[in-house]
Amino acid sequence: MTKPFDTINYKRPNLKTFVQTSKKYIANLSQSTTIADALTAIQKMNTLRKTFFTMATICEVRYSIDTRDAFYVGENEFFNNNLPYVEELKSEYFRTLINHTLRPELEKKLGHQIFALADQSLKTFSPEIIPLMQRENNLTTEYMKLMATAEFHFRGRKLNLSTIRAYESSTDRVTRREAMETKWKFYETNYEKIGGIFDNLVKTRTEIARTLGFKNFVELGYARLMRTDYNAADVATFREAVQKNIVPIASEIAKRQQNRIGVDKLCYFDEEFRFASGNPTPKGTPEDIIASAKKMYSELSPQTDAFFTTMLNNNLMDLVAKEGKHTGGYCTFLPNNKTPFIFSNFNGTSGDIDVLTHEAGHAFQMFESRNMPLFEYYYPTFEACEIHSMSMEFFTLPYMNLFFGDDTEKYHFAHLAAALQFIPYGVAVDEFQHIIYENPEFTTEQRCAEWKKIEKKYLPHKNYEGNSFLKKGTLWMRQNHIFNTPFYYIDYTLAQICAFQFWQADVKNHKSAWQKYVRLCKKGGSESFLKLVEIAGLKSPFDAKTIEKTIKHVKKELFSVDDAKF
Repeated sequence: MTKPFDTINYKRPNLKTFVQTSKKYIANLSQSTTIADALTAIQKMNTLRKTFFTMATICEVRYSIDTRDAFYVGENEFFNNNLPYVEELKSEYFRTLINHTLRPELEKKLGHQIFALADQSLKTFSPEIIPLMQRENNLTTEYMKLMATAEFHFRGRKLNLSTIRAYESSTDRVTRREAMETKWKFYETNYEKIGGIFDNLVKTRTEIARTLGFKNFVELGYARLMRTDYNAADVATFREAVQKNIVPIASEIAKRQQNRIGVDKLCYFDEEFRFASGNPTPKGTPEDIIASAKKMYSELSPQTDAFFTTMLNNNLMDLVAKEGKHTGGYCTFLPNNKTPFIFSNFNGTSGDIDVLTHEAGHAFQMFESRNMPLFEYYYPTFEACEIHSMSMEFFTLPYMNLFFGDDTEKYHFAHLAAALQFIPYGVAVDEFQHIIYENPEFTTEQRCAEWKKIEKKYLPHKNYEGNSFLKKGTLWMRQNHIFNTPFYYIDYTLAQICAFQFWQADVKNHKSAWQKYVRLCKKGGSESFLKLVEIAGLKSPFDAKTIEKTIKHVKKELFSVDDAKF
């Protein structure tokens, strides 16, 4: 049932009741001898889990909005400590499901994907790792809290990690440099603390993996992300293709940026400043941006009109940066209410529009698949989820004049260039994580040394002149995915190749491309990543020829623009 987010009543789940009821429904499933009885038990389990995770999600969102709120600090701790027990029940449920005597008939009714997900999930849990999972959850919260409570006094203003970003793209080079130095001074001051949190996470995750019988956490990380149709070897091949086909172009783009902004060297504090005339920035207040977004989605399609109207009417977005708020942006889903929620930190840069369209892509998919019959099918695995979000960024490009006015063409160029340049960074983060979890005994200094090597491979244009801390190889410390969701980051790069394909299809035939996109969204998580790619009419990003062909088109578009005029 849809209702305003701020009016939704939060009540901590009664864990004892949840456990007892879950066991009852699992027993019903185990003892069922007809398809009808089995499906009834599955549906009851589905409903029970939806209610539990609706409360967990409300807690997550309200804690993210204000990490200083004492009540939700306590509730967040409750979920950190008790979600492992819920995971134990899920394993029991999945084991019953995949071993059911009626499995062939159930697969016909429910689809194969739920069984593939169950198989993967069972590899990731045993009751003996519960204390380790609790420790892992609390460590990720510790990092999240540290980032959310960061404060800087800069030019007479009190800023945080989100709001200081507006100064990182200032037209004044001294301001840019001082803003970056201020931000990175926070990381330097907390170097030992951040390094310690990560070291504990690596060691904890490694212990979990070995307890479960894995060689290291790499294998467990892939299983946790429910990757059923590709593996680490496929990802390594993808990274090689990126190094060959994309890194040289990304370096060319960086050189063009250096020439555009008129500096002898493109330093780390210049990277966010893309044009001598200033970066494109959204016009108006956050309220103006939302009004423009409403107009955009009302014109894009009837489906997006219904979706965004629901989001607005029910206060299902918290978009503006403020004190105590967690950094970054995300989209999540309230199962019982059948509505998404968008979280972000507007800071006056073009990134406000990027994050709005990106997270709206996630939210639109969840809205379209909100009536899926299974909890696991509301949204797919992460790399498929990112196709929805990154593609929405491109489908909305024709409406960017609503936000940028005369700077629209400049934004188009900057958006496409940034999308391509992101891919080498994304694979750098992925390779870093593989090395770290293959060598869990590394010290923080050794991890930083590995990051430096990886940067030279994928980000050769990086120049940290004047900043001895970043020269040590510490850039990775800013990337919360490394701490919170290991091995997730490659998903963005895989999806970006798919999103480029949607963009190219949209330019040729909008109606056809949009229909395929909506069809993909409606599928939710009912199929695996590569199957969803196929359903969307896209080519696999693991095929080097796909990357070569797709990027060739992107390069042609970028280099056909006279960016000097900006």
